[in-house]
Amino acid sequence: MCGVVGTLIFDSGNDRVDAGLLERMRDTMTHRGPDGAGIWISNDGKVGLGHRRLSIIDLSTTATQPMSNEDDSLWVSFNGEIYNHADIRRELEQTGRHRWKTDHSDTEVILHAFEEWGIDCLQRFRGMFAFALWDTRRRELWLVRDRIGVKPLYYSLHHGKINFSSEIKGLLEDPDQERAVNEEALFHYLSFLTTPSPQTLFSGIRKLAGGTWLRIRASGEMEERRYWDALTHAQPLTGISDEEIAERVLAELRIAVNLRKVSDVPVGVFLSGGIDSSTNTALFSEGEGGPVKTFSIGYRGQYQSYENELNYARQMAGEVGAEYHETLLDVDDLINFLPEMIRLQDEPIADPVCVPVYYVSKLARDNGVVVCQVGEGADELFWGYPQWKTALMLQKMDDLPVPRFAKRMALAVLRGLGQQGSFRYEWLRRGAAGLPIFWGGAEAFTETQKQQLLSPRLRKQFAGRTSWEAVAPIRKRFDENARDPSTLNWMTYVDLNMRLPELLLMRVDKMSMGVSLEARVPFLDHKFVELAMGIPQSAKTRNGTLKHILKKAVRGLIPDELIDRKKQGFGVPVYEWFFDKLGVYARKELDFFCSHTDYLDREQVFRLLDSGNGPQAWYLLNLALWWKQHVYR
Repeated sequence: MCGVVGTLIFDSGNDRVDAGLLERMRDTMTHRGPDGAGIWISNDGKVGLGHRRLSIIDLSTTATQPMSNEDDSLWVSFNGEIYNHADIRRELEQTGRHRWKTDHSDTEVILHAFEEWGIDCLQRFRGMFAFALWDTRRRELWLVRDRIGVKPLYYSLHHGKINFSSEIKGLLEDPDQERAVNEEALFHYLSFLTTPSPQTLFSGIRKLAGGTWLRIRASGEMEERRYWDALTHAQPLTGISDEEIAERVLAELRIAVNLRKVSDVPVGVFLSGGIDSSTNTALFSEGEGGPVKTFSIGYRGQYQSYENELNYARQMAGEVGAEYHETLLDVDDLINFLPEMIRLQDEPIADPVCVPVYYVSKLARDNGVVVCQVGEGADELFWGYPQWKTALMLQKMDDLPVPRFAKRMALAVLRGLGQQGSFRYEWLRRGAAGLPIFWGGAEAFTETQKQQLLSPRLRKQFAGRTSWEAVAPIRKRFDENARDPSTLNWMTYVDLNMRLPELLLMRVDKMSMGVSLEARVPFLDHKFVELAMGIPQSAKTRNGTLKHILKKAVRGLIPDELIDRKKQGFGVPVYEWFFDKLGVYARKELDFFCSHTDYLDREQVFRLLDSGNGPQAWYLLNLALWWKQHVYR
């Protein structure tokens, strides 16, 4: 796991890459790669690559980056892991056409795979990655993000060049980079707690979407293409018993976990005590010579909105004889961490779980672990959220042959009752408009609430618009490619394309890399995702049981008590903390934000704070702190 940065100056310009600037851009990400650093600049000064290294596979100096192939015709700066690199290397060696510099570097495999198969080499890679590759012969720069979007990659076009980086802070080091708010992205942020790709909250800075590559020729000509989609590779598992599906799920997950054990440094597991992390722990422990190291987080005190799960984590650790580590947090830990959280986020990731993810990552790093497996993705693939059950029911009701005018009448009744700000009204409004009920697994504010929160200027600017604009391209791909266009497949698909890569995986990447820890995600192995996307809705939702198939697959692997207990997500007691010091802190920061900007309506913001809605207040606080640190001058 590393940090990637670079610049391509287009042929029409006379400038050359500034080595000093490139190094400063690179070193904003020292936390991503404390083990080494390098830069390479082409002879004509038009291309520069930088790299910060966190040594995971092949710790030798021959594996440093930027790295070239044997004749220096290809150069790469790479962040991530290619888990099946050894198999690909053996295939390449059999051709007799490649000379190797390293013993077993996965970075070098990328170079020779590109030599052999061109950009189609991506179809062979099983891993998480974001990389920049410069082809000196064709004078083309390739920017690539892995299929699911586990690793981020940002870029910006200005002043006759393109800059790119694993983190936005690298791009901001360029004095020519504008620091301004992307108001359209702000509009969508208020819906989704994050900004959907390709936008960021910075005007002029974009992020590459998962499963896509961007080719930039030296002339400045650009082409972007999606090279993978979960729907086009899914094989419907119709006519197959639940027992056989469960067997396939466990077999494929076991492969995914084993692949993610590949490392030349110590590896551990984040353990919450839920099904996902407990399954990771059990599978990881198989075949290990010693106890696996597990890491858990909890809170001091008791809270109604979030109950500690540490007793379940301890139970699972005991089942496999793990070396168990835990730490407890309180509101002071959260407040003290906020400035660093905003710095690491680069743009708002308005999920308070960023806080415990950072502290559990630090706990692992402090105990000598450099790589950890995490459980993201299982809920989205296997119908694991209670609110998804509600959304599925609502969509079935909306699909009934009810005339659209009747829905509009129901909307009028709710308006008369003053309910137009509720999610009930929002869902009915979507149905009346012929749109899906479900727009994503994390929604901050309804469209009505957003219009109330926006300043009069932005209220006028976005009148008549909704954040369906950000979802519509995803829906178009779904309608074109889904062999099984079920409601549940849609719900999984939209979260695979938005919430997971831009919120959940982004929080894991930014917070874990903040302490130089690599996080790996077995449930989002692309082969496992393709298998899960082929499971019929009826099998996943059998008897109304959340995670029916996954529970069936892992029963006997982990204790029944962990499988059958009530679902509880990984959370933070922000509701209670907003009645404590966090509320005082938020009022001060939001007052400053509203006094110095023209984005939100101050009266509505403080009405929200007075209502005691801690989670929604957190979304606005995240925005205010981001603006103050990155935009305010």
